[in-house]
Amino acid sequence: MNVTNVVWFRNDLRTIDNKALHEACKNPNSRVICLYIATPEQWKQHNISPRQATFIHQNLYYLAHNLTKKNIPLFYHQCTNFAAIAQWILLFCIKHKAINLFYNKQYALNERRRDDMVTQSLIGVCKVQSFDDALLLPPGSVLNNHGEMYKVFSLFRKVFLQTLNHTDTCSLPSPKKRNQISNVIRIQPFDYPRQQLDCKLFPAGESAALEKLHIFCCERVALYAKQRDIPSINGTSILSPYLTIGVLSPRQCLNELLNKYPKALNLNKDSGAFIWFNELIWREFYYHLLMAYPKICCNQSFIDWTDNICWHNQKEHLIAWQEGKTGYPIIDAAMRQLNYIGWMHNRLRMITASFLVKDLLINWRLGEHYFMSKLLDGDLAANNGGWQWAASSGTDAVPYFRIFNPITQGKRFDKNGTFIRRWLPELANVPDKNIHQPYQWAIKENTVLNYPYPIIDHTIARRQTIQVFKQAKINITFKK
Repeated sequence: MNVTNVVWFRNDLRTIDNKALHEACKNPNSRVICLYIATPEQWKQHNISPRQATFIHQNLYYLAHNLTKKNIPLFYHQCTNFAAIAQWILLFCIKHKAINLFYNKQYALNERRRDDMVTQSLIGVCKVQSFDDALLLPPGSVLNNHGEMYKVFSLFRKVFLQTLNHTDTCSLPSPKKRNQISNVIRIQPFDYPRQQLDCKLFPAGESAALEKLHIFCCERVALYAKQRDIPSINGTSILSPYLTIGVLSPRQCLNELLNKYPKALNLNKDSGAFIWFNELIWREFYYHLLMAYPKICCNQSFIDWTDNICWHNQKEHLIAWQEGKTGYPIIDAAMRQLNYIGWMHNRLRMITASFLVKDLLINWRLGEHYFMSKLLDGDLAANNGGWQWAASSGTDAVPYFRIFNPITQGKRFDKNGTFIRRWLPELANVPDKNIHQPYQWAIKENTVLNYPYPIIDHTIARRQTIQVFKQAKINITFKK
């Protein structure tokens, strides 16, 4: 009698270099069936963007097609939330006489609790096997001499690289074609809002993702160090949406990079190859933190005293920031990019986050929430890590007194306003030298612009913010 193995897909929507799928297919005589469960109500609670849900659906279509070519069916089911999954999987495994359930781990708190419920429900029914697949190194493998998670990135990176050198990071092949009959199973539309994607910028499917990775490593990594902070240039990989839902694995990224630059991990820290890989290490750092400190999953600050900050939280300011109508061109252009395509250049994520928190004194949680609701690559670990970094409430975050000047940042990273004009057509006729303070030019030229005057004065806002943060720190010290 053939053994039936079930593979439960989640944020690993690929057939190549998929540990759970690879293990399930090791025995050539076993029957392998796959499963994907959509949870719209849970997605709403987690604030998953409609664009990301649409991207997941598109990639599920390609996943089902690729599996069918291997004679492996992909079953689709929709539950309201995580709580409903355990009972459904139990019945599914019983129906198909499953002996094993394979899945790749997720590290957020709700997902871990869901997996625990599934494991408990299957006791005595089938064996559950899980794998660390979404990261280069599993959480808990990079610790200090006291067995604790590093709170400083540079120290984490040093040990991470040492550990990585002794770790097998080879990518796994796609499974061979099975000796079983498989029918194409239609992926039903999600009961979730849909939003149109830029299919040229974000084509769906493993093949497209691997091609984007290959082109980036061959053509743009060499210039990454010089171009990565310039939003008007196609200087970044734009692979984050694929990593977020697992169409690409970090091992594939590392191995493609090493194919082009065999000594990438030992290159000068200022080289494009190493700097790009360093971004992947930041991704690992935030995931390891998420596992070590579950409070991060619960909307809590990493640094306790920052909960004592008296936020202004002016609704009009929040709306202006969301809509890209703050009167600061680099901020507004970045926010309109986010709203229009569901993605934002990384340098601009830092600038816009700093502006919301440090200029407008709006709680970072509101910014984190808005980003997740819009981002195609919305990811709890990275999004929370970035926002708490900008808000000076996270581990190894920017000091609270370091506040980006939005005008200076615009001049530095979009000197001639090329990016700004792309997203703010109302500033098309403003000269380069005035593009970052167009209201001054309009006054001088006696011209009316269809563009708002700055909603705050940065210099005044900076002084107020530093005082508010200082007071929060004093208050928490006094309470102790």
